[in-house]
Amino acid sequence: MSEGIPSLVVSVPTERLAADLGRLPDGVELVVWSMEGPAPRDRLDLVVPPYMKMATVLEQLEGVAVRLVQSQSIGYEGVEELLPDGVMFANAASVHETSTAELAVGLMIAAQRRIDKFAIDTASGIWDPVFATSLADRRVLLLGYGGVGKAIAARLAPFEVHLTVVAHRARTEDGVPVHGVDELPGLLGDAEIVVLTLPGGEQTRGIVDDAFLGALPDGALVVNVGRGSLVDTDALVEHVRRGRLRAALDVVDPEPLPPGHPLWSLHGVLVAPHVGGASTAMTPRITRLVRAQIERMAAGEPPANVVLGG
Repeated sequence: MSEGIPSLVVSVPTERLAADLGRLPDGVELVVWSMEGPAPRDRLDLVVPPYMKMATVLEQLEGVAVRLVQSQSIGYEGVEELLPDGVMFANAASVHETSTAELAVGLMIAAQRRIDKFAIDTASGIWDPVFATSLADRRVLLLGYGGVGKAIAARLAPFEVHLTVVAHRARTEDGVPVHGVDELPGLLGDAEIVVLTLPGGEQTRGIVDDAFLGALPDGALVVNVGRGSLVDTDALVEHVRRGRLRAALDVVDPEPLPPGHPLWSLHGVLVAPHVGGASTAMTPRITRLVRAQIERMAAGEPPANVVLGG
């Protein structure tokens, strides 16, 4: 390496992340770039875009020599069309699983024990006890057994549910029997709660359609912490409107949910504004991931979590 020329140039979107990274290996230059304007260097070995703004900032990489884009999100559908040729893209596996699983269980408890109703009653000063349906003893179908699915399964264990896991292919993983997605039709009729953790994309788009919803028993709860595109929204609205099903959703389609949309006002629907990963748990985990990527690249090792361009 020539004197004064860094071997690795890294950009992060905030001063906070830059400070959290602390001392970096020799030869690493760290710059703060929000990606709202031109790149600060002609060469950036590692770029960390701002959280939840991938679709609007990747165009700033045109004309810049970039080796790796390190996302702060797990999902990456649609990124391939926006990513400049030859650039590797890594997702944030290991960052959001804990927080998203926490919210998923929270949504289940809130919907089952009517905490959503109690929040409204609190604002109105109404004392109206209800005899609610427990989470304990419920038959829960978990669709998707990646990082988020496994984290949810681990957190459901103390709640004494009857858990059925479904993924792309049948297998036994860490002692857990996993059903293949082809077995879904025979499993839906027994599911009191369905939890969706699948990624987005064409392969999973609309997997929860009218036939899927129609196969669920009356009163079943649909929890979505995966992607809004998994669910046929019109079909879900119709089933909830008829009083057949309930829903607790962290992700929706369209997103953000526009004013006046039926999901805002339907009885039996609880909506969170896509905040599964948005907690204080994210900060130390994204810091660890970015630092690990910097150290790997500085040592000449391949980066982790590469999902595109590797």
